[in-house]
Amino acid sequence: MIFWIASYPKSGNTWLRALISSYYYTEDGVYHQNIIKEIGQFPEKRHFKSFDYNKDIVTDTSKFWLKAQEKINEDKKLRFFKTHNAFGALNNNQFTDNRNSLGAIYIVRDARNVITSVKNHYELNDDQAFTWMLNQNNYIYDVNNFENDGYSDFQYISSWSINYKSWKVQKKIPIKIIKYEDLLNQTFVVFKDIIEFINKFTQINEKINIEKLKNSVNSTFFDKLKKDEEKNGFSESITSTKTKTKIPFFYLGPKNNWKNILDEKLQIKISNTFKGEFNELGYK
Repeated sequence: MIFWIASYPKSGNTWLRALISSYYYTEDGVYHQNIIKEIGQFPEKRHFKSFDYNKDIVTDTSKFWLKAQEKINEDKKLRFFKTHNAFGALNNNQFTDNRNSLGAIYIVRDARNVITSVKNHYELNDDQAFTWMLNQNNYIYDVNNFENDGYSDFQYISSWSINYKSWKVQKKIPIKIIKYEDLLNQTFVVFKDIIEFINKFTQINEKINIEKLKNSVNSTFFDKLKKDEEKNGFSESITSTKTKTKIPFFYLGPKNNWKNILDEKLQIKISNTFKGEFNELGYK
């Protein structure tokens, strides 16, 4: 059965997967880059090979979201999947349900810090990135393989606000929402809570291995992940459309402070636009 690691793009999903994969898929909890591949992405082209869809129509694979998950779950094994997809339905096609999903961790990040990473990753300016984050019909797909695969791995992400709310308000599966900032400031404590939540809803009946937990935390600090990418590359980085070189995936991390980076007008615009969500999440 599937357990989701969900988020809006550039919100800390990769770091969370590094932590989770190092804890569940190693003997000692020490992270190495290959281990993160144990946690796949959904939707992805490989999940729809046995279905008749049109790769040139953006939303066509959504017709098979549930059937693809049923196929994944045939052996009834626990699998973690990353997704940036909004929860709910697209063209009356449900993203997931309680027959296919055991639960989810959703990581949310201050939109004022998300936008700086979005700008870097997707090569956008301030206005473009802000519009991108407001777009309720927004989706992402693998641009590097578009010529061969079309939209076969598209993810319907919607806007920053709707993505967050869609997971928060759903009642179909158990969910734990964590803030990136809390994970950053109290990594061990928050990650321990995450493991307890996962174990509860996946019926993993074992005590938390504290030494393993510490190793997972200590081996996935941002600077270590960044140095690893500089030395070995990173499979999820994308190629710049401008320079044709790889865009660094691990960009600013903890140094991403919107107060020092964003233009004041943009700070105000984002704060006013997401005022309700910021108040709810405690973002001042």
